[in-house]
Amino acid sequence: MFSSISVNLFRFVMLTAVQVLLLDNIHLHGLFNPYIYMLFILMLPLETPVWLVLVFGFFSGWVIDFFAHSGAVHASATVLTAFLRPFMLRLLKPAAGYQPEDRPSVSSLGFMWFFTYCSVLIFIHHLWLFIAESFSFTQFIFVIQKIAVSSVVSIAIILSLQYLFYRRRARAIV
Repeated sequence: MFSSISVNLFRFVMLTAVQVLLLDNIHLHGLFNPYIYMLFILMLPLETPVWLVLVFGFFSGWVIDFFAHSGAVHASATVLTAFLRPFMLRLLKPAAGYQPEDRPSVSSLGFMWFFTYCSVLIFIHHLWLFIAESFSFTQFIFVIQKIAVSSVVSIAIILSLQYLFYRRRARAIV
């Protein structure tokens, strides 16, 4: 239990630091902003209560909003992501169900499972974030391009992080 809390706390601090100190300063003509901080929400243990995921979603989005001076757009987008997470987990549930040792990661549930889970939630996060941020139809095409490019870049970075830090565990042969 304590190990799980410390791992998730460390993940939150590291993802937030990378987001605030590095990724928030990357802009290609304003076309993309990679956001990986929501990986914290995506990788919470499967048994985490929904209310706690929502609280963590609000808090992590609020921290990013605080450093980015962006009102509450990140908090609202991350709460939406946290709200939709249980639906995605049910939708992608393996035929045999989730095992107690399963974690929402490439190493635990496989590439296609994680890619689908991650892609859908990140796209929804970015859709909400950039539409709420612009709050106008004057730059509709630019916002759609920004959603698409930022989603692809964010997913690529998150998948890279999965392969860098979460190696496949050897399963015992019985």
